[in-house]
Amino acid sequence: MLTLNVIKENPEEVISRLAKKHFDGRDAIEKIIELDKVRRTAQAEVDKNLAEVNSLSKTIGMLMKDGKKDEAEAAKSRVADLKEQNKSDESAMKEAETLITQILYTIPNLPHSSVPEGKHAEDNVIEREGGPMPHLMADALPHWDICKKYDLIDFELGVKITGAGFPVYKGKGARLQRALINFFLDNAREAGYMEVQPPYVVNEASGYGTGQLPDKEGQMYHCTEDNLYLIPTAEVPVTNIYRDVILDAKDMPVKNTAYSACFRREAGSYGKDVRGLNRLHQFDKVEIVRIAHPDTSYNDLDEMVSYVQTLVEKLELPWRILRLCAGDMSFTSALTFDFEVYSAAQKRWLEVSSVSNFESYQANRLKCRFRGEDKKTQLAHTLNGSALALPRIVAALLENHQQEDGRVKIPAALVPYTGFEYID
Repeated sequence: MLTLNVIKENPEEVISRLAKKHFDGRDAIEKIIELDKVRRTAQAEVDKNLAEVNSLSKTIGMLMKDGKKDEAEAAKSRVADLKEQNKSDESAMKEAETLITQILYTIPNLPHSSVPEGKHAEDNVIEREGGPMPHLMADALPHWDICKKYDLIDFELGVKITGAGFPVYKGKGARLQRALINFFLDNAREAGYMEVQPPYVVNEASGYGTGQLPDKEGQMYHCTEDNLYLIPTAEVPVTNIYRDVILDAKDMPVKNTAYSACFRREAGSYGKDVRGLNRLHQFDKVEIVRIAHPDTSYNDLDEMVSYVQTLVEKLELPWRILRLCAGDMSFTSALTFDFEVYSAAQKRWLEVSSVSNFESYQANRLKCRFRGEDKKTQLAHTLNGSALALPRIVAALLENHQQEDGRVKIPAALVPYTGFEYID
């Protein structure tokens, strides 16, 4: 969430930058400033009363010793009144602090100055693109038909077992999944990311820490009896490793990678865009996360984007990188780059990764800090990216690498992981 200091220092600038994300923040910002005045007034009263209590407490013993019992009793009465007043002031202060936090949770992150204007995906800016664009035969199949032809993924069986959006991977389809997971993890490790294996369910504090709560509460699977949430991405548990942690600046950036299953309700999804692997309720993904120094976090972001580019290049897929416009960015992001790969059979681009810098927005919720040479602590910056999400990668691999004889060729970089060169 935004820090109180950022809001107080230049509220009009904050309101203006929020408007770029098409969020009207004036009422919320003005309410926060008003509540902060209440909080500071109450705090000043508490401090003043405590100072008087301390002073009176020192004199009571002396008054008693000098036989000035009445004056001592009057001082005691005054101390009792001041303590009672402090209870009221502390209650007002806590109430104001609680309300401030509640409002802050509803305000999105401020977009970076380089974020383009715009409301929808059509307003995103193509940064660069590459990769071989396939030219398929006229009777090329979409991935759901390839999956059925070679018995790779059974969507109907998933419906029987669980429901729509929970496919069952079989045979070479299951092996392809495992191969991609290991391929992505090995590449991340070679790039300096330490692998962790996180839980797939998190508590409410973790959801609030990375900003999924309260913003995405309706999109998360909630285990109500235990008040736990199935993770929508490994970003949530991995970033929460650093909740309430003070790092040493010399150890930054901290780089982690993790594989996890991901769970998303995707409420309201329907139509052609959800067919096959295009949109699932459960899917596999390898995530990369960095905890970075504020001075270098945008260099870190560039490094992460370049790293994800190497992955799609190794998979021999046509790709493009989009700088998201303000209206298409997530609630928590300051700057996001999306990766898309081209689906030749569907003749459309599919998003396979988002790489984002959240600046101090998540870190403020998490109380993730670092200590520099001056021994003072300050908020870190957090970043994360998909590297990569499997469903649409699999869809593009199956469609783009179809051969004239109907077989699907596995990219050379992936063959050591699959153990086979063709799906046939």
